[in-house]
Amino acid sequence: MNTFEQHESEVRGYCRNFPALFASAKGAWMTGHDGRRYLDFFAGAGVLNYGHNPDKLKSALLEYIERDGITHSLDMYSEAKQAFIDRFQSVILAPRQLSYKMQFPGPTGTNAVEAALKLARKVTGREQVVSFTNAFHGMTLGALAVTGNGFKRAGAGVSLQNTSSIPFCGFMGDGPDTLDFFEAMLNDNGSGMEMPAAVIVETVQAEGGVNVASVGWLQRLRKITEEHGIVLIVDDIQVGCGRTGKFFSFEEAGIVPDMVTLSKSLSGYGIPMALVLIKPELDQWAPGEHNGTFRGHNPGFVTATKALDYWENDWLEKSVGHKSKIVRERLQQMVDRMDVAAEVRGRGLIYGIAFEDREIAPQVSQACFKEGMVVETAGIEDNVLKLLPSLTISDEDLVLGLDTIEKCLGNVLKQGQRKSA
Repeated sequence: MNTFEQHESEVRGYCRNFPALFASAKGAWMTGHDGRRYLDFFAGAGVLNYGHNPDKLKSALLEYIERDGITHSLDMYSEAKQAFIDRFQSVILAPRQLSYKMQFPGPTGTNAVEAALKLARKVTGREQVVSFTNAFHGMTLGALAVTGNGFKRAGAGVSLQNTSSIPFCGFMGDGPDTLDFFEAMLNDNGSGMEMPAAVIVETVQAEGGVNVASVGWLQRLRKITEEHGIVLIVDDIQVGCGRTGKFFSFEEAGIVPDMVTLSKSLSGYGIPMALVLIKPELDQWAPGEHNGTFRGHNPGFVTATKALDYWENDWLEKSVGHKSKIVRERLQQMVDRMDVAAEVRGRGLIYGIAFEDREIAPQVSQACFKEGMVVETAGIEDNVLKLLPSLTISDEDLVLGLDTIEKCLGNVLKQGQRKSA
C-alpha cells in the first residue's frame, strides 16, 4: 500500500476501512490481488445495483467500443444517446405516465443536484432552498449547502448560504409530524422564512443513516409544495434505479416530483452518468446556459440502455421485495435475540441497524471485513451498519452475508461485555 500512502492525498476514505488491493470483481464478489474473495454488501455506495461486470452490459459495451462507437460528444447528437432516450421513455417514463424532459449534466450525482437547484432558482426567481436534517446531496458547494453533515459542510471553507434545513420525517421521534413546523413557517409572515424556490428531499436518507420517510409524510410534502408553488426535487441518486424495489423510490407514495436527480446506478456498470428529469413547463434553460464537458458520455448511454432490460417486466421488483423480507426478518431477529439497543430500518435492499452505542457499527464493519465481507457504516456518528447489496445478489450470497453479520455482531457484543466486566 506504500504507493497510495506515499502519493495519494490524505482525503482518501473508504480504503482506510477496507485496506485491500482489489484486482477484479464479478456479481456480488470482489477479489484482491492476493486471490482473497470478499462478499460485497457495499455495491459502490449504490453504484452497482446489478452487481459487478454484469455480462449483458459488458457485452454491449465491448461491442460498442470495438466498432469504434463515439465516446465523447458533449451534447451533440449521437446514436447511443438517442437509443437511451428512446428506451428510457418507453420502458420507464411512459408506463408510469410520467412526462419529463431529460437533461444530461456532468457525470456525477452532485452535478445533477447543482443543475436542479440552479434551474429551480431560475424558474421561480427565488433564492432559498429547503433541505432536511441528515440529508446528503453531494460535495460541490451548491449541493453541500443542502447537505446536513456538519463535518462535510465544514470542508467547504466558505459560508454556505441561501438554504434552510428543517426536520426530516421522524427526526423528533414518532410523535410530531415535522411538516407541521414547515407549513407553519410558510404560512406565517413573521416566521422569517423566505418563500423557497425548491425543496430537495431523499425518500430514504442513505448516507444520513438509512432514515425512511413515510408514505404519508411524502404525500403531505408534495401537497405543501404544490400549494405554495415550490419546486419539489427528489434526489434519487442512491435509492433510485430499483434500490427500494420500484425504479423510482417515490413511486410507492404515488407522488410526481417536479424534478428528479439520478446517477450512481443509472449506467448500470459503474460508468459515470447523471440525469435530471424536469417537468416540461420548468425546462426554461437557454441553450448552453448550463453545460459540462462530460455530459455526453456515450459508453454510459450504452450500458444504461442495456440495463433497462431489467425493467421490461416486474421480475426485478418482485425479486427485491422477496430479498427485502429476508433481510428485514433476519436483522430484526439478530437485534431481538442479542438484546442489543438498536433499530432496524430500511426499504427494498437498503437497510441499516442503528445502534445506540455508536462504537458497535464500525467494529462490526471491521470484523466483517476480516471475515471477507465489505459492509459500510452510515449516519452522522457512523452508528448505523448499512447494508447495500446488489439487487441481483443470489439468495445464497444474501444469506451468507447476513450470517457473517450475525456472527460478527455477536463477537463484538461479547467483546464489549468482557471489557465492561
